[in-house]
Amino acid sequence: MVALALAALLLLPRTAEADPALARRQLAKALMLFGRGEATAARSWALKATRSDPSWGLAQAVLARAYLALGEGAAAEAALDRAKGAGFDPAKLHQLRAEALLLQGSPDRALKEAAKAPDTYGAYALRVAARALAAKGALPQAQALLAEVLEAADGKDARGWTDLGRVRLQTGDVGGAITATARALALAPRDPDALAIKAELVRGQYGLIAALPWYEAALKVDPWRHDILIDYAATLGDAGRYQAMLAATRRALEARPGSPRALYLQAVLAARAGNNELARALLQKSGGGLDGQPGPLLLAGILDFADGATQQAIEKWRAVVGMAPMNLPARRLLGAALLDSGDTQGALATLRPLALRADADSYSLMLVARAFEAQGERDWAATYLDRAALPVSAPALQFGTDDPLATLRQAAERAPGDPVVQVEALRGELFKGDKAAALTKARDLATRYPGVPQAHLLVGDVLMSLGKPADAATAYARAASLRFDEPTMLRSVEALVAMRAADKAATVAALFLAQHPGNIAARRLVAHWQLAAEDWDAAIDSLEGLRDELGNRDAALLAELALAYAGDDQDDVAELYAAAAYRLQPMNPAVADAYGWVLFQGEALPQATELLRKAAALAPGETGIAWHLAQAEAASGARAEASKRIAALLAKPGFADRAGAAALLATLRRG
Repeated sequence: MVALALAALLLLPRTAEADPALARRQLAKALMLFGRGEATAARSWALKATRSDPSWGLAQAVLARAYLALGEGAAAEAALDRAKGAGFDPAKLHQLRAEALLLQGSPDRALKEAAKAPDTYGAYALRVAARALAAKGALPQAQALLAEVLEAADGKDARGWTDLGRVRLQTGDVGGAITATARALALAPRDPDALAIKAELVRGQYGLIAALPWYEAALKVDPWRHDILIDYAATLGDAGRYQAMLAATRRALEARPGSPRALYLQAVLAARAGNNELARALLQKSGGGLDGQPGPLLLAGILDFADGATQQAIEKWRAVVGMAPMNLPARRLLGAALLDSGDTQGALATLRPLALRADADSYSLMLVARAFEAQGERDWAATYLDRAALPVSAPALQFGTDDPLATLRQAAERAPGDPVVQVEALRGELFKGDKAAALTKARDLATRYPGVPQAHLLVGDVLMSLGKPADAATAYARAASLRFDEPTMLRSVEALVAMRAADKAATVAALFLAQHPGNIAARRLVAHWQLAAEDWDAAIDSLEGLRDELGNRDAALLAELALAYAGDDQDDVAELYAAAAYRLQPMNPAVADAYGWVLFQGEALPQATELLRKAAALAPGETGIAWHLAQAEAASGARAEASKRIAALLAKPGFADRAGAAALLATLRRG
C-alpha cells in the first residue's frame, strides 16, 4: 500500500517547477547518510530529491539503493524502472535489479539479472548471486562465490563478510558465522546489517539479554530500520520485557505502516495478556501478509481452539506441522485436538515422533495412552501410562525418527558438504542402535565442522548413551560455546548431574536462566535445586510462579510445591497440593513419594508408610524414596525393615544423606 501510494504521488502533476539545485543538495545528503549506514534517513532524502527533480534518473537509482538496504524489493524495482525511464544508463542497474528480484523471492531471475552486470559492479553482483544461490539451497556454491569476492578485495569487503556470515549460519556453521561477522564489524563497526547478524549470533551463543545491546547498537545507527526493530521486539518479548517490546513494535509500524510482522508480535502480546479478541483483530489487520507462516498459524489455531472452533484449529496446526515437523508444541496441540475430536488414528500419527523420543514428556505420553485406550488397545495404553508415570531419565535427544537408516545414509552421500544432513544421518544410526559406529563418525564430523554445534551435540548424545557423562559434558560444552540454547543447557545439566557435579550443573542452569528469564525448563531446574537446598521460601516463589503460568494439571510441579510447603511447616497447604498431584498421577513414584513424605511430616504414619512403600515399589532404585520410607518405617515401629533398608542405602556409593542415615541406623540398633 505504501509503495502504491508513493507511486501515485510521484505521478501526480507538479504545481511547482523542478529544482535541480535543491535536488542535488538533497541527494548529497542522502548519499552521506547512506554511507553512514542510516538507510532509512537516506531514503527520506532521496525521496525529496526525486520530488524536487522527478526527471533525474540518478536520484531514482539512489532511492532504489536505499529501498534495497531496507529490504523493500518491490519499491526498489519501481524506482529502478523510473530511473531507466528518466534516461539513467540501464547497464548500471542490473545488480540493483537482481537484488530487488531476490528480495521479492525470485532467486532464479536474480541470478540471470546479476549475470548481466558489468565488471565495474562485479563484486556487488557476485554477492547478490551468492545470496540467490543460498536461497535456492546451493550453500557450498554460495560460499565459493563469496570467497571469490573476498579474495578479490584482499579480505576488505565488509558486506562480503556479512553475507558470508549469513550463509554460514544458514549451513549451521555457527563458528564460521561468528568469525565472518567479526571480520565485517572490524571493517565497518557501524554497519547495521553486520550489527544485526552479530545480535542474532550473540542471542544464540550467550542469550537474549546479551543480544539486546547489539540490536540497540544497530538501531542507534538507524533508529527506524524495520527488520531490526522486529527482531529486537521479538527478543524483548522472549526476555519478558513486554512494555519495551510493545514500544519497539509501534516504532516498526511507524517505519512501515501496516507491517504484518509487527502486528503479529502485538497479537502475541495480546494473547499473552488473555485478550484473545484483540489478538484476533491484530492478526486480521495484517491483511494476509502472514499467510502460510508457522508462528501466526500456530497463534491463530490457539485462538480458534479457545473459541471452540476445533476443526479450524486442527487445520491450522496441521499446516504448521507440515511446514515444521520438529515444532513440538504444534504437534502436542494438534495431537490433543485430534484426540478430542475423535480422530485417534490421526492423533497417534501426529504424536508418534514425540513418543519415540527417549525423553518424551509425560503429557505427550498420556495423550498417546488415551488414544490407544480409545481404540481398545489397553496393553499399549498401559505401556505409555507407565512411561508417563516415571520421571524422564533418558538423554534429551533432539527428535525421534522413522526414516530407514539406508535412506538417511543415502541423503548423507548425496550432500557430503552439508553438515546438518550428515548429523541427521548419524543421529539415525544412534536411534537404530549402531552406537559405536555413530561415535566414530560423529567425532569425525565434529572435527571436520568444528563450528557446527549439532555435531558436538551428537557426540555428546552418543557418549551419554554409552554411559560416559564426563566425556559427554565436554562435548556439550563445545556446543554451548557456539549456541547455548535450551536443548544444549538441558544436555549439559544432565551430563553434569550424572557425573555428580551438581554445583556445576546448577551454575549452567543459572547462567542460562539469567539470559532467558522466562524459560520454563530452566526455572523448573532452579526451583528443584532450591528445594534440594531446603531454601523453602525461594522454592515456593519459583514454583508458584510456574504454577501461575502452567496451571494446576502438572503433577510433578504440584508435588514439588507440596514438598516446599511442608519444608516451610505449612502442612495443610502441603497436603492439599500433594493430594492434587496424586489424583493426577497416582502411579508416578515421585508424586507418591511427595504425598507420603508430606503425610509423614504431618504424623499420619500409616498412610505415609503405605504411600512410600508404593513409591519404592514403583522406583526400586531411587535412593531418595528409599530413605524417606526408611524414616517412616522407623517412626512407625518397623525397626527391622528400616535397619535393613538403611544398611542397603549406606552400601551405595552415590547415596547423599549418609550422615543422617548412619545416625538413624545407630539409634535403631541401640534399640
